[in-house]
This record gives sequence, C-alpha cells and structure tokens, in this order.
Amino acid sequence: MIRIENIVKTFSGVKILHEVSAEFYAGKTNLIIGQSGSGKTVLLKCIVGLHHPDQGNVFYGDRNYSQANFNVKKEIRKEIGMVFQGSALFTSETIQDNVMFPLNMFGKQTKKEKQIRVDQCLERVGIDGTNLFFPGELSGGMQKRAAIARAIVLNPKYLFCDEPNSGLDPITSLKIDELISDITKEYNITSIINTHDMNSLMQIGENILFLNDGVKAWEGTNKEMFNSDSEVFNSFVFASEIAKILKQKQ
Repeated sequence: MIRIENIVKTFSGVKILHEVSAEFYAGKTNLIIGQSGSGKTVLLKCIVGLHHPDQGNVFYGDRNYSQANFNVKKEIRKEIGMVFQGSALFTSETIQDNVMFPLNMFGKQTKKEKQIRVDQCLERVGIDGTNLFFPGELSGGMQKRAAIARAIVLNPKYLFCDEPNSGLDPITSLKIDELISDITKEYNITSIINTHDMNSLMQIGENILFLNDGVKAWEGTNKEMFNSDSEVFNSFVFASEIAKILKQKQ
C-alpha cells in the first residue's frame, strides 16, 4: 500500500496541490483523474519521487519515502515499475534490450537468467516472439505492452502508469486496461494510474481519486461514482452522452 498525507506542492508561488491525502491499495487498480491542470501529474511525480513535496509525506508501506535517506530511497526505487506516456522505449534498441534494461541496471542474474526473465515477461503481456523487433516495427498497442513488460521485469511491488492509453484506439485501450488490471491482481501490486480516459475509469476504477484545481474533490470506486453527490465530479465524469446513459441505468 502507498499512503500520502497532506501533500502540498508549489511552483513559482502558485500552489498546485492543496494538502492532498489518500491511500492506494495493493491488488487494486488505483486511478488519479482530473482535468488538465488539476495537479494529477504533479501528484504522481511527488509519489514517485520526481518532485519533493513542500509539505506532507509519502509512505511506501511503513517507510516514509519523503523523509528517507539515500539508501532507503534507492531500495524503494528498485521496487517501482513505471509505464510512461508514449511508452518511452529506446527506439534504437530491440524490444529484448528494452525489457532487459532494468535487469542490467539493477539485477544480479546471469545472462541466461535475464534472457529467461525477459521471455517470461514478453509472454505474459502477449507479445512473445518480438524480442528482435525494434519499437518502430510494432503497433502502438504492442509498444505499450513492451513498456509494461519492462516495468514488471524486476517483479515490482509498485506500478505507476502515466496515461497508458494515450494515442491508442478504444479497443486497444480496453485490452491494455485489462492487462494492467490482471497483472495488478496476479502479483498483488499497488498500481497507480494517471488517466483522463473515462472508459478506464468505468472499466478498472477500483479506487479513484479525483482532483479539482489541486484539491481532492472526490474519492471512491467505479460503482460508487454513479451515486456521487459531488457536482464538480459529476460534471467531469458524466459530460459525455454515453456516460450519462450509463448513469441513468444505475
């Protein structure tokens, strides 16, 4: 589990996050949603450690990441997998080399053991046999699967996904959502997904944090959201006609 307490972040005198507190659970898909500029990306970066909060604390289990020394932070970072927006694969490296990269950085396995682990991960995400392909030779959905394979190759306890469906068609997006959800449950990972995709919200939103202008404006599940009495949340989520119809059917 990851817990954040009273996170405040300011840039150039402008407060982006206003004492945000929340819990993100292991074995569940935890979503951070909100309009552009709502602070969700800044919050994700504060949790990962790319930004240091001006105030508040981030806990990985019982470890206070915000106050930890270098060695503790290094150990926590080894437990983190990251799927970046746009996949962020090394275009001049093969899929095999991309997935093996974290193993070369942090792993202590033999070359044969690393190869076995890479093959296992590629098979798990459904793109086995693509080892020697380059990212540009694969579709957007397959590239995203390769990015997920790289993110899980070190058996992380924590998985962060920044807009994982960005640039994908609706059908491929659903498949990526299902893959992330399945992996989360299979390995009991604490997954945090930063998204504005309403299909993801309704499909895999087991724990949802909604930010509005840097303030936690709503928190709940994809089932509870149909009974939300938060006007700003309802306005954001049920803006589309399809979402309105789904809400009326509840």
